[in-house]
Amino acid sequence: MRRTLKPRLLPLAAILSLLTLSALSAPLAAAEVQTVCTVTVNSADEKEAFRRHLPEARFRFVELVERGRPDWLASACRADVQCDVLIVSGHYDGSSQFFSDQLDTGEHLPVAELERISCSQSCPALFSQLKEVYLFGCNTLNPKPLGSTSAEIVRALVREGHSRAEAERELASLNTGLGNSSRDRMRHVFKDVPVIYGFSSTAPLGPLAGATLDRYLQANGGREIGRGHPSGSLLGYFAPYPMAVAHGITDQDPHADARRDMCQFADERSSIASKLAFVRRLLRSGTAATLLHLDRIEQLMTALDEPARQAPETALALDRIAQDIVASGHFLAFARQTDQPEMRVRMVDVARELGWLSADERREEFVRMLRELQARPAVGLTEVNLACTLNRRHELDGAFSRRLPADDMPHAAVRACLGSAEDHARTLAGLVGGNEADALIAQAYLRHRPLTDPVALQGLAAEIVRMDAPVAQVRALEALGRHHVADRGIVDLLVELYARTPSEPVQDAVAGILIRADRASIASPQLVRTLREHRLESPADDTLIDALIRRLESP
Repeated sequence: MRRTLKPRLLPLAAILSLLTLSALSAPLAAAEVQTVCTVTVNSADEKEAFRRHLPEARFRFVELVERGRPDWLASACRADVQCDVLIVSGHYDGSSQFFSDQLDTGEHLPVAELERISCSQSCPALFSQLKEVYLFGCNTLNPKPLGSTSAEIVRALVREGHSRAEAERELASLNTGLGNSSRDRMRHVFKDVPVIYGFSSTAPLGPLAGATLDRYLQANGGREIGRGHPSGSLLGYFAPYPMAVAHGITDQDPHADARRDMCQFADERSSIASKLAFVRRLLRSGTAATLLHLDRIEQLMTALDEPARQAPETALALDRIAQDIVASGHFLAFARQTDQPEMRVRMVDVARELGWLSADERREEFVRMLRELQARPAVGLTEVNLACTLNRRHELDGAFSRRLPADDMPHAAVRACLGSAEDHARTLAGLVGGNEADALIAQAYLRHRPLTDPVALQGLAAEIVRMDAPVAQVRALEALGRHHVADRGIVDLLVELYARTPSEPVQDAVAGILIRADRASIASPQLVRTLREHRLESPADDTLIDALIRRLESP
């Protein structure tokens, strides 16, 4: 006979106990749902890979970027979003921001904004519970120092009494402590976060990163996500790419004091006067520490408009810096001795902002530097660009020296940037002389000093058309094309060159000029026939010539 089992009845007290336990466990279960915050300023491949494989019962996704809204990060702060995992997808410029390569996307993520949030506690909820950060961008965890100050810092430390070896060691320590690399900057931003993933150099493009994440997540089922522990499996799947892992700086870190120094600039709760007082302490502590913070000092001083400077506390702090003869003497002496003209320019501009130089004294500093630069036996594109940039308003016209015995085109171009009419003519002659190196220098010069006289432009075009060195001729045509040619006579010369040149790159360069010309003034059936009948064979499937023909034939 089959025995029937009666259900066991629980006492009321036991039922009430179970109900109580159930009620207490409900919020516990809800708390296990983790929030995955995404900042998608470029492709969404990485975000979608995580979304496909992470179960909805355990992970909630929140996109922080609101298209068309510039204050999207502040909006997320006001909404009290609290992230357990952060995924940032975007191109990274290696130092200052994540951005998109899509022309219709204006959203970006400045690192300075992340520093402000991290240092100011203005958004305490957003990143306070982060366990993991995924930075899908090139060089996001690159350990190499940023900028070009390293050599100058070593020089400063040696002048302050350190041996070369000691200076190198001190520089490495300063770079790490002050966040002077992408990796350390991210460690400072994401303070206390146990796991930060990124790339030490070139990252895979979105589709490749998404496909790699698909394979990893299919194999692991998301079990490792949100634990706050580095995943050897994830690093293994990204082994073909330079994925790296780090952790956020903590209060126990030997460089925690250096993060507090960085926050002196980024903390919005600090007054401008307090920040200027910190700048003065830096200036008095030595040139090396000042140079490491030079970009932040530049940003602080540039942001100070005249009303801000007139505020009593700020004016007093600025006056104390301006009257600091010891700090100004060391700073300017070092600026004059550096062999890096770009660094010297930056330091002179900072000295002007700090009240150590008048406008005339600033000009004299640049005149002295440019004359020293012209005396060097070798100059190049960097010096030409620097001279033309410094003299863009022609305030330094006349600050050129006589020719050196071994004079060359770069020296002439530097003098042309400084207002020499004789060297202007010589530089233009170098553009059409057939020497590619000279043409490259002249091309750089004309980016800064385009021709505004139509007769001079016509004459230059005629000289370019007569050239018989195709490589240099392409350079010259590129320089001409930056003038947005509209003159019918020049257009006819270019079409004639196109029809008779044996060089496909020259034809392509001519098409590059014509495609930027006014369509109504050049479009004709005869021009299209010339382009088709005389075009040379090209290794490319779709060239500028094809694009020009389509443009001319469009309604």
